[in-house]
Amino acid sequence: MVKTYLISGAGSGIGRAIAQKLSNNGHNCILLGRKEPALKETLNLLETGNHQVLPADIRDKESLAIAADQISEMVIDGLIANSGIGGENYWGGNDRWDDIIGTNLTGTYNFVNTFLPLLSKAAGEKHIVITSSVLARLGVANYSAYCASKAGLLGLMRSWAVQYAPQNILVNAICPGWVDTEMSQEGLQGIADGIGITKEAFYDIAMQSVPLKRMSQPDEIAGLVAYLLSQGSITGQAIDINCGAVMNS
Repeated sequence: MVKTYLISGAGSGIGRAIAQKLSNNGHNCILLGRKEPALKETLNLLETGNHQVLPADIRDKESLAIAADQISEMVIDGLIANSGIGGENYWGGNDRWDDIIGTNLTGTYNFVNTFLPLLSKAAGEKHIVITSSVLARLGVANYSAYCASKAGLLGLMRSWAVQYAPQNILVNAICPGWVDTEMSQEGLQGIADGIGITKEAFYDIAMQSVPLKRMSQPDEIAGLVAYLLSQGSITGQAIDINCGAVMNS
């Protein structure tokens, strides 16, 4: 059965990989993000289907409302809340706290609530999948906003899983570790610069705490998302996918 999924942060990295995986599985994708050229690049990579680009900024409720109006006649089977930003933050005049929390946590809240009416129209099981992070489980120095935002997403996910269960909406989160994306490469470089070593040297250090000694690939994360969207009994869960860096039992 062909379904329609709305993916935020679809212009690159994990979001792009999710769109490719879902389109390969025969589903339709609506690609949402701030950067229309990047969304069009993703669109050009998708298999034949009824896909479309939907520019919007999840930090801006008005922007999301305008986007929702453009697809108001559609039925959405699943929302993939994937948009996010990373990096360090420091207390002071240039603190990025508000930007990171406003994007990762509040932006996800805005995104899901804006498009929930379209999701509610779907028949059968419906899904919300949220991209959290291994840093919802771990602390990293100078990443207070990022860690807090990603941990906050897990609380949001659990609340929604209970709230929307009567509507047959299943809500889950994924917690990737290091994934080979542009954001991760920038993070590697930033930390390496901060401690005065090469990116390659820091990569070797970072992988010492990863049992499989490698980053995940975006298509591996996309495979987990596709599975969560296909099942009907997992809800309210944060699924770790990090090459063994964190093992919860």
